[in-house]
Amino acid sequence: MARYATTDLHGCLRTFRHAVENKLRLGPTDEMYVLGDYVNKGPDSRGVLDYLMQLQAAGFQIYCLRGNHDQELLDAAHGRTSVTWASADDRALTLQSFGVTEAAHIPTHYLRWLNELPYQLDIPGFTLVHAGFDFHLPPQQMRQDWNTMLNTKQFVFDASRLQGRRLLHGHVPTPTAEVQRRVEARQGVIGLDTGCVYRHNPELSHLAVLNLDTFQLQLIPNQEEPYPIAHR
Repeated sequence: MARYATTDLHGCLRTFRHAVENKLRLGPTDEMYVLGDYVNKGPDSRGVLDYLMQLQAAGFQIYCLRGNHDQELLDAAHGRTSVTWASADDRALTLQSFGVTEAAHIPTHYLRWLNELPYQLDIPGFTLVHAGFDFHLPPQQMRQDWNTMLNTKQFVFDASRLQGRRLLHGHVPTPTAEVQRRVEARQGVIGLDTGCVYRHNPELSHLAVLNLDTFQLQLIPNQEEPYPIAHR
């Protein structure tokens, strides 16, 4: 059995599928943890959700967390218009992948799947979350601060709060060389978002997959057909 973690797929189905089937050759006894942001920005948000659900239905051990973009899509679908949902171009690309013109028309089973995603997960050796925690809060409150867990871009890590577990997160696109450095140093906090969706940024444009037991990091280049996205 192997354990892997990755994050921020953002509609990059071809890249994720290539990682699972060709690079990792994921087996039914392996575990894959995905730290959120399945939708928006990239070419095939619906395809990513379909693939994840198909893997789970086939018995693969795929554990998915909630990301801020997943929450934003849920909010838009449920009419929470006070919440900003991506840019106009992002919205158009995402809705196109679902074959609809409004978020409210996204098929219910996708929304149900997204709505059931947890915000965090503790596993042997690691705590997993999309963005991070506010370590200044009392422990119980820290674990219920959904907004920070989905959206924070910086925090001061307190290892004592996690009972010796490392913190793995996504959310902030980080150059591949820096992620590699943090993994090699086995730091207490490791962000795995290497900006796969940003295909025009050579320092990003990779999907990072970390073996949680060997600390081998695989950096898989974006495999998608061309799609519109700005240089970050």
